[in-house]
Amino acid sequence: MRIIYKVVMVIAALVLWFAVQQWRGPELAALTVELKPLELRIVASGEVRYQSLARIGSEVTGTVIARHVREGDWVHQGDLLIELNPTEAQSRLDQAQTLLQQLETITRPQAQAALAEATENARQARREAQRRQTLVNQGTLSVEQAEQAQRQQHSTQVLLTQAKLTAGSVSEQGSEARLLAQRIASAQAELAKTRIYAPFTGRVQSRNVEPGDVVQANDVLLEIARSTQQTQQDELEVVVALDEKNLSPLQLEQPVQLIADAWPEQEISGVVSFIAPAVDSGRGTIDVHIRLLHDNAQTRALLPGMTVSANIIANKRAATLVLPNDYLQFNNSGQAQVMRWQQGKVQSVAVQLGLRNMSHSEVISGLEQGDIVVQNQALDDGQRARVRIEQAPHVIR
Repeated sequence: MRIIYKVVMVIAALVLWFAVQQWRGPELAALTVELKPLELRIVASGEVRYQSLARIGSEVTGTVIARHVREGDWVHQGDLLIELNPTEAQSRLDQAQTLLQQLETITRPQAQAALAEATENARQARREAQRRQTLVNQGTLSVEQAEQAQRQQHSTQVLLTQAKLTAGSVSEQGSEARLLAQRIASAQAELAKTRIYAPFTGRVQSRNVEPGDVVQANDVLLEIARSTQQTQQDELEVVVALDEKNLSPLQLEQPVQLIADAWPEQEISGVVSFIAPAVDSGRGTIDVHIRLLHDNAQTRALLPGMTVSANIIANKRAATLVLPNDYLQFNNSGQAQVMRWQQGKVQSVAVQLGLRNMSHSEVISGLEQGDIVVQNQALDDGQRARVRIEQAPHVIR
């Protein structure tokens, strides 16, 4: 009997305890709303690149006879980089110059002499035609002889016109002289293209040719990173491809924290320096360029092609009402709501949200500092009337 009595008493105690717990209501995790800092960060992976990388090519086909630089060399604007075989171009220039010299020393004097002779012949034929016409008028010469003189005058006039044209074309401002001058200028330009110079100051990043190689027009021979100083920071930037949904809060000069996969313990500062004007429709991303701020050991350790994690601080609040996102619920119309606890009761309250990140949200209205909210759980009306809370610490980041 005593055993049965004890069992009955234990069961009665359990039933009583359960009833008391039901009467007291459920125990929920709760949080006191406080003013705390909040940041909106956009996290993406990017790549270290050169700010300006020029691909130096050849404008003509030729054979490389000399290469004056290699990877890592610093060059200044105007430095000779590569030489191509100039034989063919020099030959064309020499030929054009020879033709011009021949025109000036032989062809032009001959044309001028022929013009002088044709002028004198035409003058003599004109005087003879006039003399014979006078004799015909006096009746001392036949008409046929006068007509012969007139034909001779016409022939010499034609020859004079031809001589004038020839002398004009070979004169200093004539068409042949201009044509040869253009040929010389073209040959000089082709010859100049056999010597390739640095278009700006920078560092050689790659070379694709060696002496003896035959290169075609537009082949990339060298790659040079533009720079104004001999520092790694001056050359490099970080480019990240952000999802287009993150474009709205993005602005120029926003601070960025960078961590290279090769140096995870080191943090490098930067700012957003350029936002691409168009979205890549194939990937749904937009390229964002980040300028490095400090020239230190970390930035000098960066190399082109390195993978870098970028934390773009798109917005932040120094002190605002902040709630973890798991304390929020949304109705069918998208209105944000929280469960506020007051004097043992829970009530649904509509709130207006501001800045939001992946874990926390800013509360603009609907709550005040010191209010207590409980986590979003399905509670019936009876349970909302009696709720116990267990406040748990939450770190707002």
